[in-house]
Amino acid sequence: MEREKPLVIISGASSGIGQALAERYAAQGATLGLIARREPELQRLAARLGVPTRIYPLDVRDAAALAAVADDFMSCHGCPDIVIASAGVSLGTLTECHEDLAAFQDVIDINVVGVAKTFQPFIASMRKHRHGKLVGIASVAGYRGLPGAEAYSASKAALISYLESLRVELARTGIKVVTICPGYVATPMTAGNPYPMPFLMSADAAAGKIIAAIARGKSYAVIPWQMAIVARMLRMVPNRLYDWLFANAPRKPRRRSER
Repeated sequence: MEREKPLVIISGASSGIGQALAERYAAQGATLGLIARREPELQRLAARLGVPTRIYPLDVRDAAALAAVADDFMSCHGCPDIVIASAGVSLGTLTECHEDLAAFQDVIDINVVGVAKTFQPFIASMRKHRHGKLVGIASVAGYRGLPGAEAYSASKAALISYLESLRVELARTGIKVVTICPGYVATPMTAGNPYPMPFLMSADAAAGKIIAAIARGKSYAVIPWQMAIVARMLRMVPNRLYDWLFANAPRKPRRRSER
């Protein structure tokens, strides 16, 4: 059984969805381990949460640093109930531009491999206790490829499949794997989008829906529910019609933004 006041690890906690999740869990009295690259933002967040909080300024591409996080947090508090991999980056990318290849690598390394590196050091302890939830923040952008966002769409499609594979792999261990696919959320990642964003949610509203899905034992959730309908419809659109609809759609700017 999950504790009434859970132990929660959150990556990408310095802004956006990750920060909102930290605030929501703090309101429940959770003990938190917060991971992000920007130490000053983590310090300011921890100072105002009012719950036991350990901060870990690091890049989720650093497996050794994440292993040290797990050792430190578990030595102080025990095996976490929930590990949420929320760290992510987005930017417009064009395959034809040689200079975007490094950006492709960064997006895949952070949005996909970074999730595995975040989960890995906690799995043995969760297996031992036959308890714990691993939560990956994917995106409806993983349902179909978006023009000008080759790297981001690819990373989220890969993340959805990775989380499903992990869920099946761990099905009999007591560890639950949860895939969350948000639609548009008002965060630094979406602030520069030059196109309409239907069903746009605040980060706090998204965090509330994510936490509710985790608590209900969902294995897969698209939020908000309206975006789930849109995403399913897009999957059924024939390629010729999809190409016609999106070929001239506005592109995300070719610069980095973080969740």
